Amino acid sequence: MMNNKNLIFDLDDTLYSEHDYVRSGFWSVAETIKSTYPYIESVQLFNDLVRVWKTYGRGRVFNVVCENYRLDIEINTLIETYRNHKPTIQLYADAKEILHLLKKRNYKAGIITDGNSNMQWNKIRALGLDHLVDVITVSDDLGGENFWKPSTTPYKRTIQALNTSADKCIYVGDNPRKDFISARKLGMKTIRIIRPNGDHMKVKLAREYEADKTIFSLKELL
Repeated sequence: MMNNKNLIFDLDDTLYSEHDYVRSGFWSVAETIKSTYPYIESVQLFNDLVRVWKTYGRGRVFNVVCENYRLDIEINTLIETYRNHKPTIQLYADAKEILHLLKKRNYKAGIITDGNSNMQWNKIRALGLDHLVDVITVSDDLGGENFWKPSTTPYKRTIQALNTSADKCIYVGDNPRKDFISARKLGMKTIRIIRPNGDHMKVKLAREYEADKTIFSLKELL
C-alpha cells in the first residue's frame, strides 16, 4: 500500500488516543481546583470529572462539577487550564512504528488537525510529532473554524507544502463526518482507521463521506 510516498494523517484518535488527552486535561483542572479548595482531593475531583464526562459528554463537565461541589470558580478559567495544559499522552504503538518507518524510508508525511490551536500544538509537541513529520497543518491557524475540515483549505495547504499533488497522497483519518469527503473530492486516496476506543469509531455515513478503505491498525499501511 505504501507505493505512494505521501501520507497525510489526522491526529486525534488516529495517531494517539484523544481520551488520554481528555483525562490529562481533567487532571490539570482537578489540580487547579485543589489549589483554591485544598480540602478537596485531586483524585476525587478527577474521578468526578471523568464520571460526568462519561455520563453527559464533554460539553458541561466543568459546569456540573462546579455545581455539585458548589465551587466559586469561573468556568472560563477551567476551560483555559484544560486548553493550555501540557498533556501527558503518547503515540499509539502502530503510529510510532509507521512514522519512524516512513522517515527511515524517506517517505513524506503530513498531519492535518482541527481544534483550538494551543491545544493541538501542545499535543503535537508532547507526542514529538514536530520531529517526525514533514508538514503539520493546524487548521485553526489558517483563520479559525471556517478552515476546519471538511474545508478543502488545510488539505490544499498540506499538499502544497509537501510539494506534491492530491492524486499522489493518501489521507488517513478516523472521522467520516469530516475527514474524507473533501480529500476524495480533491483526488486523494482515503483510509479510515478504526480503533478500539474513540468518539467516532461506530459512526457510519453515506458512501461519499466514507473512506475508500478501512483498516484496524496503521501497520496495514505496510
